Amino acid sequence: MPQYFVFYKPFNVLSQFSPEGEKKTLADFFKGISKNIYPVGRLDYDSEGLLLLTDDKDLNHQLLDPKFAHQRTYWVQVDGDINEEAIRKLQAGVEIKLNGKIYKTKKALAEKIEVPQNIPERNPPVRFRKNIPTSWIALTLIEGKNRQVRHMTAAVGFPTLRLIRYSIGKLTIEGITPGAYQEFGPDIKALLLY
Repeated sequence: MPQYFVFYKPFNVLSQFSPEGEKKTLADFFKGISKNIYPVGRLDYDSEGLLLLTDDKDLNHQLLDPKFAHQRTYWVQVDGDINEEAIRKLQAGVEIKLNGKIYKTKKALAEKIEVPQNIPERNPPVRFRKNIPTSWIALTLIEGKNRQVRHMTAAVGFPTLRLIRYSIGKLTIEGITPGAYQEFGPDIKALLLY
């Protein structure tokens, strides 16, 4: 029977089990689980939030194959007070550079939001600059290019300072603290593939 783990990946943790220098990895948080359990996709070392781990190869395929276009929502703290023009550009899709080529992102859902409630302090904290405000957006994508959110916010003039994956489909990180995980049964698929 497949296993499913929803992990709140902390900042500065690699989305892999294999060691890489002194960096923390998933092995620091998951002790004694099956060697067949792998993360579905990844979150960058400097990103936080929801990471799904499973040995369900079919689910892995459905979540990673671009033709299924499932939604992922990110809470993004950006440098500066983001404006409506930048939000509209994110919604329409922006040109970013990927592997040395220009790529136009697919349409996205984007909105400016208040500071998300109940998010933990980051360690180390995001740098504070008295004269430059920060703001938060919720950005929902149906694709997952390498460092896409960071490239997109930079393309509209508001570089990413902090990036938290809040949800995949209807599955969220609510009730999970950084470094902790919850195990689910096969009913998790209804939340992910609605």
